[in-house]
Amino acid sequence: MPLVKDIVSVHTNTPLDRFLGQQAQVFDRQQFRINHAIHADILEIAFTENTLPEEHACLYLFPIDDHQYCLQLLYLQHDARKAYTAQVCWMHFLPGFFDQYPPETLIANSPFRFDQTTEQQFAICAQTRTLLAQLKQANGVTAFLQSLQQAEVSMHLLRRALESITIPFTVCQVPACRFLAYDTERDKIAEAQQILDQHYDQPLTIKELSRKVAMNECYLKKGFKALTGKTIHEYQQNLRISKAKELLKLQGHTVSDVANMLGFSSISHFSTAFKKATGLKPCELLS
Repeated sequence: MPLVKDIVSVHTNTPLDRFLGQQAQVFDRQQFRINHAIHADILEIAFTENTLPEEHACLYLFPIDDHQYCLQLLYLQHDARKAYTAQVCWMHFLPGFFDQYPPETLIANSPFRFDQTTEQQFAICAQTRTLLAQLKQANGVTAFLQSLQQAEVSMHLLRRALESITIPFTVCQVPACRFLAYDTERDKIAEAQQILDQHYDQPLTIKELSRKVAMNECYLKKGFKALTGKTIHEYQQNLRISKAKELLKLQGHTVSDVANMLGFSSISHFSTAFKKATGLKPCELLS
C-alpha cells in the first residue's frame, strides 16, 4: 500500500472535489488494490478554510459505454486527533465489477438509472462505520485471503449504500408528526438544524428558531426530535460541548475563554454541562 507523502491540493472538478465542497489538501494517501475490479483510497484531508464539513457519504455513478459503468463511493469521517482534518474513504467499482451481473439485473428496480450519471448523498450509519474500520484494518494470513476479506467488506459497503438510497422516507407514526410527510416541512427542519450548526456559540430560543424557519414552535420541536433523535436543546448542547473539547484539547484555550466563546452564562454553568456530557472536568482536557 504505497503512501503519497506530498501534499496535494484538491482543486479540480472531480467527485472528490465536489464531495468535499471546499478547498482542501490531501496530505496522506493509502491505496488498496483489492482486485482488478475494486480499488480503494484512504485519504487524510486538511481543510484550508478552518471549517469542517459534516460527516456524510455519497455515491457517484458514471456510464462510460453501453452496459459499462463506473461507480464510486466516498465517505467522510472527522479525525478527532487534529482540528479541521478528516479521513475520506474513496472506493472505486470499475466496469469489470458490473460485468458479472446481467444488464437486466442492474436496470430492474434500481433507485437510479444505470445509463445516466448519478450523484446520491446518504448518511453514514453505525454499521457502515464498522465496515470502514474493517476495510482499513484487514489483515489476512495471506495476501489473497486479505484481498478476499477486503472484497467482502467492499461488497457489503456497496449494498449498504444502495439500501440507504432505496429505503424511502418513513413518516413518523405519531399523529403530531404527520406533517413530515411533506418535503417543505422536512426542509424547514433541515434549515433549523443548519442554523443551529452555524450559531453554536449563540444558542437560539425555540421561538427565535421557529421565526427564522417560519414554522410553528410545536411542530418544530416535534419534527426536530423525530428527524434528528434529539431535542433542540440536546442538539445545541452537543454542538457546544463538541466545540469546547476541540478548543480545550487542540487549540489550548482556557476554560474561561471557552465558556465565553460558546455563550455559557458562567464558568460554573459551562463546567457543569461539560461534566454531565463527558464525565470530565474541562480542565482535564487542557493540552
